[in-house]
Amino acid sequence: MKDKYAINVYSEIGTLKSVMLHRPGDELSNLTPDLLERLLFDDTPDLPIAQQEHDELAKVLRDNGVEVLYIEKMVAETIAQDKNLRTDLLDRFLKESGAKPEHIEPLRKYLDKLSDQDMVNKMIAGVTKYELGVENTDGYPLAMDPLPNLLFQRDPFASVGNGATVHQMFTVTRRRETIFADLVLHHHPRFKDKVNFWYDRNEEGSIEGGDVLVLNHKTLIIGASQRTSIDAIKKVAKRVIESPEISYEKVIVFDLKTKNRAFMHLDTVFTNIDYDKFIAHPLIFDNMSEFKLYEISKDGMTEINKQLDEYLSDVVGKKIHIVKCGGEDPIAQAREQWNDGTNVITIKPGEVIAYNRNHITIAELKKLGVKVHVIHSAELSRGRGGPRCMTMPIWREDI
Repeated sequence: MKDKYAINVYSEIGTLKSVMLHRPGDELSNLTPDLLERLLFDDTPDLPIAQQEHDELAKVLRDNGVEVLYIEKMVAETIAQDKNLRTDLLDRFLKESGAKPEHIEPLRKYLDKLSDQDMVNKMIAGVTKYELGVENTDGYPLAMDPLPNLLFQRDPFASVGNGATVHQMFTVTRRRETIFADLVLHHHPRFKDKVNFWYDRNEEGSIEGGDVLVLNHKTLIIGASQRTSIDAIKKVAKRVIESPEISYEKVIVFDLKTKNRAFMHLDTVFTNIDYDKFIAHPLIFDNMSEFKLYEISKDGMTEINKQLDEYLSDVVGKKIHIVKCGGEDPIAQAREQWNDGTNVITIKPGEVIAYNRNHITIAELKKLGVKVHVIHSAELSRGRGGPRCMTMPIWREDI
């Protein structure tokens, strides 16, 4: 049955065969120190170096047999087949752009004269008032904000089983990102009529992909975080559990009570890397009383009164091992979690891609026999997202 679908993701660890990325572009060049808080970035990356580092990530994936898709190219291919899709994309994008009413029509004319690919790239990059030829009367340099966080393809949608959740993002700054995934998954020939949808971007209740962990064919883990609401989790759980197309029996809710930026998503503190191995920020285990576990099944939602490692061992069917991000040193733990030490992408059981700056975490992984592909991260890490954040699996071999 799975052959009729375009998405097949039933774990975090099955051999990765196809993945969606976004290669960083001029949206990073349109970041200034004054705009960082508004645009949810922590620094102003050097674009050429960020692109080199991202290309290194893509090369490691390809060298290990993974097909690399780029969302910006998939969008351009989608609208190239139908002018109505192009017009609709432009209309939707401008409507949600946050641009001032007097700038909408100049922006439409400016963007519409571009080729399909150039238009998509410029939507992502943003448009300055200088480019648009309009007067900057309020001191704000942009007529349309860029989308620097599109780099993190994990968040706008999530592949779950043979379908996807297309998200209502927590912040207005990021909501336009999901327009692209929505368009591609509904209309690109590769995906059209071949995807089940478990959530829609227009629904109430925010959810982001960094909180979605596909454990196996029967169980999902979703973090209730700064950016993912319990209400949204309940909707997803109900749909996947009731669907005859897949075999999910329960959704584990990991309630991250400490909803600050360091803990913005579940995968900033917790990631599955092998059948019996997870990587986590030690703070989770030092303060388990602050983090509640719930289980949603067809019978409703109940609280789990077990420690996370004990409970997951029961779910997985064997004793699990937790790799501490940063090892035993509290300073290293804090530094390496901040620099995405837990946020590795698993390309097959026990084999991951990690940022080179997380030396101690890498050493801990290797002690357990985990194979680690190391990529440079001087500039990519400035946005607070690691290899997992930048990659959305489209197809994994079943385990």
